[in-house]
Amino acid sequence: MQHKFVDLIPDEISPDTLFISLEYGTCVHLCGCGCKNEVVTPLSPSDWKLTYDGETISLHPSIGNWSFDCRSHYFVKNNKISWCKYSGDALTRKAQRALEQPKNKSVFSKLKQLYNRYFC
Repeated sequence: MQHKFVDLIPDEISPDTLFISLEYGTCVHLCGCGCKNEVVTPLSPSDWKLTYDGETISLHPSIGNWSFDCRSHYFVKNNKISWCKYSGDALTRKAQRALEQPKNKSVFSKLKQLYNRYFC
């Protein structure tokens, strides 16, 4: 994958190219699996972090395209796509279950979850 620093993200995204707009704090590329879906990664302390060593770029954390049919999951490291070991439907279901669970569980909820895990 190559990278291009741009002021504005172009209307047509080239395959195997990560477009980086520092002015708008955004990176855009076509999905690493080849499905041609456009992937937008906003750059901020709470989103993705871009690392540039003068020659190559890396994005952190991983890119999980859970809303795409492909459900691809990968890192961009040193201008290369590095596929994650766990991806696809199983990981998507696990992530969705985690999002559906309330953040602050009561003691009762935790006990019920443990009971269901071991006895149901």
